[in-house]
Amino acid sequence: MASNMKTLRALVLVLSLLLVTSLGCSSAVSYDYKKEPDPRASEYQVGPLDQLKVVVWKNPELSADVVVRPDGVVTLPLIGDVKASGRTPTQIQKEITQRYANYIRVEESVVSVGVAQVNSLTFTISGNVEKAGVYAVKSYVTLLEALATAGGTNKYAGSAAYIVRGTPSRKIPVDLKAAASGEHPEQNLVILRGDLIVVP
Repeated sequence: MASNMKTLRALVLVLSLLLVTSLGCSSAVSYDYKKEPDPRASEYQVGPLDQLKVVVWKNPELSADVVVRPDGVVTLPLIGDVKASGRTPTQIQKEITQRYANYIRVEESVVSVGVAQVNSLTFTISGNVEKAGVYAVKSYVTLLEALATAGGTNKYAGSAAYIVRGTPSRKIPVDLKAAASGEHPEQNLVILRGDLIVVP
């Protein structure tokens, strides 16, 4: 009898451990969403195909409307190539000002750089959505807004999705129902240039 009780207790213990383990596996995947950047909180970073307006005060012949080439560079009068992609307008303006100071008087080398048109904010959506493809937007969008541009998820989609981001790439898990319901708004991440959104 005592032997049977010991066996029963051991069996209950094993079953309890299995239950706890299975519950742990079925719960939402833990991910530190706070480590993902929100580009809206900082100055815009220029990308390929963006159009810039460069104005040099009192020097209209040096001013120009330029498109960032696929290699991330713009070409300006007198100073030639300037790296633009991956930099903010402020950073670009500082370099242009310094380089023009070699040709014109310092008091006249007042330069402003603005983004006239955003063309580089692109991302890809694949999997169980109505219209998979590459999308371009003029301003930052969240994950749910990005999926809406693709017509939303289709009837085969589940709640799970993920974002492939960065170099080297990392996989960010997302529970679409939790994000859409507002229970976990941190999962409705702002989409970055080059993101791949997958709805399995």
